[in-house]
Parts: sequence; structure tokens; C-alpha cells
Amino acid sequence: MHVVAKRSDGYHDIETCFFPVPWTDVLEIIPSKEFQFSSTGISIPGKEDDNLCVKAFRLLQDAYALPSVKIHLHKIIPMGAGLGGGSADGAYTLRLLNSIFDLKLPTERLRGYAARLGSDCAFFVGDEPMIGTGRGEILTPVSVNLSGYSLVLVKPNVHVSTKDAYAGLSPKKPLRAIKEILALPVADWQRMLVNDFEPTVFQEFPEIEQIKKRLLELGASYASMSGSGATVFALFEKPASLRNGFDGCDYWEGVL
Repeated sequence: MHVVAKRSDGYHDIETCFFPVPWTDVLEIIPSKEFQFSSTGISIPGKEDDNLCVKAFRLLQDAYALPSVKIHLHKIIPMGAGLGGGSADGAYTLRLLNSIFDLKLPTERLRGYAARLGSDCAFFVGDEPMIGTGRGEILTPVSVNLSGYSLVLVKPNVHVSTKDAYAGLSPKKPLRAIKEILALPVADWQRMLVNDFEPTVFQEFPEIEQIKKRLLELGASYASMSGSGATVFALFEKPASLRNGFDGCDYWEGVL
């Protein structure tokens, strides 16, 4: 995750690789006489109208005069984790509505709507690795083959403010493009593929840094904080059952 420059609109230009992983929420949308939104699982703070699923529905409803629906979200992905869980929910609402009402919106049109919901929402319209630039909404396909690797995600019980994470760093142009680094063997990534947020976030939340160090000690080929945190992800060449070593953390593992 490279933070390249501060923009005049208050956002930052970034360079990152988005990679789809199979840790998901559950989303259901069915026709209804009146609009309804409900959720189970992890409690979602804030007003209903601020939820990205609701915003996504209103966006397409205004554009295509959609009838009312009932949306139910079962929240599994932890919030404030740097995993794009909320963004995925908004994007998949667009995808489901496109299918249910046979809107026949092409991928690029859906990405345009998704980008209006949030900077990283556009990625979740598809299911392939992408290099994200601009605010994260400019997407370019990239070849990243991690087939057979075991992925481990660990999130400690802390919340990292994205705003504070950006405020704590100085944007700079990277020495090498992420796409070039990803073309190298995974064994070379640890010394070259960096997350610019780590130094300042680790200073405030040393427990995140300790998780990264522990995953590397346990044999990870690569480990890094995801986005602005607080999740750390690690790639193992062999299946890794480490749950008992991270008590009190949200934990997920699976083979890619």
C-alpha cells in the first residue's frame, strides 16, 4: 500500500493491490411492499441511511425507479479492519440489484456507481486482483497467482482511524511499482512489498506489529498489515492452524 501524494480535494493518491478473499458477509435482497433494511451478526453502528447497502439501493432506485426491496445483511467481517467489508456490502448490493431487476448494467457502469459510494467500492464489482490508483477507484487488472497458499487474517481488538492513519504519514513516490514487485516470487515480497501505513500505525498500536512479527516467526512467507489496519494478513506455503495463538483476535484462515 503506497500513499503517493496528497490531492487538492483532500483525498490521497494511492497505489495498492486489491485481492479478493473468501471471508465474506451474507447479503439477501428480496422484493417488498416497502423498503426494509435489517442486519444480524456483528452490530453495525450509525444510522440506517448511512449504511452502504442502503445508499447503494437509493442510488439505483433514483436512477432506474426501482420498486421497494427488503435487504438483510448478516455481518461477519469485522469493521475497522482494513478489509473493505462495508465497501463489499455496498458493491454487492449494486450487483444483486442489477441481477434481480435485469438492469443489464455493464461492469464499468456498475463501477461508476460503486465509486460514488466509496473509494474502494469499485473493486468489489469484480472478483479479480486489481491494482488500484487514484483514490483507489482507478482499477487495472494484475496477474497474482496465490493458488495453494494458505491465507491467515488476524485482527486484534483495536480500531484504527483511517483519517488518523493518513494524517500520520508523509506521502512519497515509491521506488518500485507494486505491479513489478508482485511479478517476483512471494519469497522476495517481504523485503520489497511494503505498507506505508505500518510505521505510524505500529507506533500507536504495537499489538498489530507484534501480530505481524509472530506470523513471520511461525513461518509465513509474507505478512503485512491490510490497508490502514487493523488486520494483518499472512501467506503460508502450507496450511496453518494458528487460531489458538491469537486469543482475543478475530481470526480467519483458508486456502486460496
